[in-house]
Amino acid sequence: MTTLLWIIGMIAVLGAMAYLRVSLLTTTIAAAIVMAAGSALDIVHNLAWIVFLVIALPLNIKSFRQNVISRPLLKVYRGIMPEMSSTEKEAIEAGTTWWEADLFAGNPNWQKLHNYPKARLTAEEQAFLDGPVEEVCAMLNQHQVSHELADLPADIWQYLKDNGFFAMIIKKKYGGLEYSAYAQSRVLQKLAGVSSELASTVGVPNSLGPGELLQHYGTPEQQDHYLPRLAKGLEVPCFALTSPEAGSDAGAIPDFGVVCKGEFQGEEVLGMKLTWNKRYITLAPVATVLGLAFKLRDPEGLLGGEEDLGITCALIPTDIPGVETGRRHFPLNCMFQNGPTRGNEVFVPLSFIIGGPEMAGQGWRMLVECLSVGRGITLPSNSAGGVKTAALATGAYSRIRRQFKLPIGKLEGIEEPMARIGGNAYLMDAVTSLTTTGIDLGEKPSVISAIVKYHLTDRMQKCVIDAMDIHGGKGVCLGPSNYLGRGYQAAPIAITVEGANILTRSMIIYGQGAIRCHPYVLAEMESAFDKDAARGLANFDSAIFGHIGFATSNFIRSFWLGLTSARLSNSPYSDKTKRYYQHMNRFSANLALLSDLAMATLGGNLKRKERISARLGDLLSQLYLVSATLKRYEDEGRIKEDLPLVQWACEDGLYKLQDSLDDLLDNFPMGLGKVLRFVMLPFGRPVKRPSDILDHKVAKILQTPSATRDRIGEGQYWAAVENNAVGVQEQTFKDILAAEPLYDKVCKAAGKRLPFMWLDKVAEEGKALGVLSEAEIELLQRAEIGRMKTINVDDFDSDALKANEVKLTSTEQAA
Repeated sequence: MTTLLWIIGMIAVLGAMAYLRVSLLTTTIAAAIVMAAGSALDIVHNLAWIVFLVIALPLNIKSFRQNVISRPLLKVYRGIMPEMSSTEKEAIEAGTTWWEADLFAGNPNWQKLHNYPKARLTAEEQAFLDGPVEEVCAMLNQHQVSHELADLPADIWQYLKDNGFFAMIIKKKYGGLEYSAYAQSRVLQKLAGVSSELASTVGVPNSLGPGELLQHYGTPEQQDHYLPRLAKGLEVPCFALTSPEAGSDAGAIPDFGVVCKGEFQGEEVLGMKLTWNKRYITLAPVATVLGLAFKLRDPEGLLGGEEDLGITCALIPTDIPGVETGRRHFPLNCMFQNGPTRGNEVFVPLSFIIGGPEMAGQGWRMLVECLSVGRGITLPSNSAGGVKTAALATGAYSRIRRQFKLPIGKLEGIEEPMARIGGNAYLMDAVTSLTTTGIDLGEKPSVISAIVKYHLTDRMQKCVIDAMDIHGGKGVCLGPSNYLGRGYQAAPIAITVEGANILTRSMIIYGQGAIRCHPYVLAEMESAFDKDAARGLANFDSAIFGHIGFATSNFIRSFWLGLTSARLSNSPYSDKTKRYYQHMNRFSANLALLSDLAMATLGGNLKRKERISARLGDLLSQLYLVSATLKRYEDEGRIKEDLPLVQWACEDGLYKLQDSLDDLLDNFPMGLGKVLRFVMLPFGRPVKRPSDILDHKVAKILQTPSATRDRIGEGQYWAAVENNAVGVQEQTFKDILAAEPLYDKVCKAAGKRLPFMWLDKVAEEGKALGVLSEAEIELLQRAEIGRMKTINVDDFDSDALKANEVKLTSTEQAA
């Protein structure tokens, strides 16, 4: 019995050392103490000590360990892991890691998350939102843009230029606004709630494009010339990357330039002849300066280096002969300016390269470094803004619209999709706030930007579909009073651009995350191919043994947290959010363990096992989304009334994570899924989807005026003016709620139940019965006008719906 207790004690001590992630030396000392206790109890004899020392001493003597253990492992490792190409290396090394690395490491520090500063606007940024942003929203007539003009009106274009909307990222010394990433996000959210065209037009110049690239890499001359002009709207920029043959595989662009001498503006200069054929380029039809990505060659050695210099970025004025712009694509009835640009052997000086000739061939690095910031702001913010507006609009519509003598929002079939919209609106706003906080702290979060681009555009699309289902015919019939239809049409555009969502999920999120977020893998890869053999071996030894300890820890943590359902694990709070933190402790350890096992079993083939990679990425992504939700709840003061939104978002995210984990275990390589299921899920699936009761609470919030409801739609455009259908409806929503007790008063006085329609007639009856004041009569009359505007849809003369003839070029007709 004593021997059994000693064995249990040794296992417990080693398990605790692994769980707590103490050093190898400390673990060895702890094990030696237990061995000594065994000797004192006459359990451990000399042979056991010999075995212990044979194992322990080589592991703790670094020089012996490096030469006897690590050197052979390094040789095997080099055979398994192919050396990264320069393009892969630049993509992996681009940007920084932040909170996602903590989630990946299997032991999140929740206090660290909550210590990040709350995102805030400066007084100047808030004034911009309350002033110019509010004004331009009031100017816009979405039906005019999408159906009549197929463009923003000229006065709005000018207003955007005059008020610095295209200069939010440009520094003040160049005349820009130099706003925080959080402020940019709030501006785009507000614009997106009104018009996807407006948000896209403003978002692109403030994302990946000439302004961003110039500030980071431009020469002083380029910065001094272009940035003030961009800030004043004297130049309209676009950036051309995507080619017909190179969409998701952007690094395979066929567009090229050849270094040569030629004549430019009457002088012979060293330059390059550029040939390109780009498509899907936002603002290309109206751009005055074209950012262009191409592969540069120097066959004559005029720059004195290699012939194939690589991807290069240049700024090309669009009025140069040979530059073809002006044609437009027609992306799903969304009328933002988007089109192709072409050029054939267009000669420009080498000084047009962003950063000058010395930056030739550095374009890919420039792009991947800047993309992580822009991709983390524009599309996620547009998606969040659209859903925030749709959430309150759907709640208002569901409270106004009646069927079966009830507001449709009281029907359980409506509550379910409405809860999804409301819960996602809360989560998506939380995610944009946390992400932009990281950017404003100086991070360039390449992994996070991929997560938020994919998941927020995906959730946006699903929320718009839910909103369309609830609105029915109101959402289907386009016109001035339809605030959903164009967004529904445009949703797939966000899914497709800036890294198609299928690619982003299956390759980018985990493809970058596994290497960048893992505490040891990148160090192993770099040391394995280090030209300095001695240094490489030393670094590999440190990394590989750290990795072994890390994997062992995550195995122990996964088993223990599964066995206890994580109930003994750390949580910063003991309230109703406690279990969410504990579940994430558990799933974080699972992610770390599964990552190591996937890399160990598949090696370099993991990047080709896209469904395995996608599911691992899902685990990391949902952990990040739920973290952002809890961070928002903390930042806003843990307001009890907001708790249903927090609960819905956390339970939905954790349930989705659990689904991906389940699928991953079912398909894990080498049949390990069954064993891992026993380790991680010994008592089955621990998380349930949001309940019907929780759905009801969220749906009720969207249909009831309150501070919680206001926080869901905070910062959006709600003015009750003619061109803003959601603002008019929001006022009607308040009027209808105020009218209901007046309706009850009239019914009681009349001694019968009147239908809740024709509220103007109810007002007349109340006046005749003498039970309503003039103000109450006026309210009922106003509520009826608004009610009919809400439930009616637009209709048109047939000729008004005829489109102008569109003529294709002969090339397009032949294609």
